[in-house]
Amino acid sequence: MKQLPVLLVMILLVFSASSYARDDINNYSIKQALASETAKNELGNEIQFFFGQQYQGEVVNQKSVIKTNKKTNAFNKSDQEACEWVFLSAMIALKKAAQNSGANAIINIKSNYKNNLTSNDETFQCGAGAFVAGVALVGEMVTIK
Repeated sequence: MKQLPVLLVMILLVFSASSYARDDINNYSIKQALASETAKNELGNEIQFFFGQQYQGEVVNQKSVIKTNKKTNAFNKSDQEACEWVFLSAMIALKKAAQNSGANAIINIKSNYKNNLTSNDETFQCGAGAFVAGVALVGEMVTIK
C-alpha cells in the first residue's frame, strides 16, 4: 500500500511537467521593445540598427555576419515582458559585436528563431515557454556613411 501514494505522486509529476513544456512563437513590436528607457540607455546612438529591408543607403565597408541567440528567465513574467527583455539582450550583443569589429551599423537584421529566418521591418520573433523565453537574431555588421 505504501507504493500506491509514491506511484501517484510520480505520475502527477510526469504529467504536470509536460504541461509546462510549451514553446509559443509570437511576433512582437520592435518599436515598442526599443522604446523603453532601459533600451535607449543600453543601446545609445553609436551603432545604428536596421531591420529587414529598412536600410537602402550605401555600405562603405562590409564587416561580417553576426548571429546571436539569447535566452532569459520567463518565470512569473508575461510572454511580452520576457520577450522584450531577451530581445534587448540580443540587441546589446549585436551592439557589442559591432563595436568590437569597428562597424557603425547592423543592417538586414532578421529573426532566426530555431533557424527559421524571418525578415520584418516592424516585428521580431520570440519563443516563450513557462520558464524560458528566447530570441535569435542575424544581421550584417557594416560601415555606412
